[in-house]
Amino acid sequence: MHIICLQENLKQALNITEKIIGRNLTLPILNNILLNIENNKLKISSTNLEIGINYWVSGKIEEKGSITVPAKLFSDFISNLPNEKIELKVKDNQLKIKCKNFKANLKGLSADDFPIIPKIKDKPLIKIKASILKNAFSQVVEMTSISESRPEISGVYVMFDKNIIKLAATDSFRLAEKNIEVNSNSLKSQSIIIPQRTIQEIVRIIGEKDESNQEVEIILSGSQILFDLGYTQVISRLIEGQYPDYQQIIPNNLETEIIINKKELINNIKIASLFSGKVNDIKILVNPKKSLIEISSQDIDIGENKSQIEAEIKGKEVEIAFNYRYLLDGLNNIFSDKVIIGLNDNIKPVIIRPVGDLNYIYIVMPIKV
Repeated sequence: MHIICLQENLKQALNITEKIIGRNLTLPILNNILLNIENNKLKISSTNLEIGINYWVSGKIEEKGSITVPAKLFSDFISNLPNEKIELKVKDNQLKIKCKNFKANLKGLSADDFPIIPKIKDKPLIKIKASILKNAFSQVVEMTSISESRPEISGVYVMFDKNIIKLAATDSFRLAEKNIEVNSNSLKSQSIIIPQRTIQEIVRIIGEKDESNQEVEIILSGSQILFDLGYTQVISRLIEGQYPDYQQIIPNNLETEIIINKKELINNIKIASLFSGKVNDIKILVNPKKSLIEISSQDIDIGENKSQIEAEIKGKEVEIAFNYRYLLDGLNNIFSDKVIIGLNDNIKPVIIRPVGDLNYIYIVMPIKV
């Protein structure tokens, strides 16, 4: 293998591909990335056996070939080189690197030992704008559970149906649901569960490349899913299992409804959190007569705090307690200036959604103090 490419392009490719690689003692080859000439470009690949990433770098191809090299060492070295042309050449399982006044030799391993990343050639299920996909994934991915006993809720539930892609994630204490409307009426009705790490990588990659107008092709093939962004591909296994019927916990009727300024509410919750107890609890008293909500917290070793916020309130008075972290997670994923909070009593699920947007809802369970 012999190629000449720009440091800037190679650096960006390595930033995207090497992030999924962790220290693996049982399979040392997984600590490496694969460099391979394919379709007259340098193809850089990485995998952790759950997710695979391919990234294509343009350059002047002098000779075909392939090698695997330690990902972190190679990435760190390239990142610190000047923004000049880099020459990569393979000889005797070593990668020779030249860039201006710098030279290095990296000992590699044979490309034949690198795990095969599935090649998915099925037709795209849907094309969607990268920025829309990134924002939607960001609004739900934090709500997944880290659970080995219930793997089905350790990922994001995705349902395709006609012109809607529905995303949902839950850890049993809170739940987020996001609907994406797409320009298609032919989406086959089907559902899948995508691992949390895969969703996080898609969000990161789109954010790093910062191409808001880029389209992403989503392709399904058996137990695998492919996100094709043109310059890079992310291939992931899907989680097997039946996702819980979460729709049954979404309240249909609400006894009390609050419309409140989101930024002010977040600020008051953050202040109350400084005085919260060991279970991160804060109390909210809803007072319809005075059009106020009172947020309070108390810790016997620290002290106590109370604040009030004006709000539009319909319904009855109620006092309810929450884990403040769960409240903030939902509020920080809402993009409107005002939010609607709907509740029934102090033990039933509470619904939070943006004013003027029916495509996102956040459900959080109260806590007993």
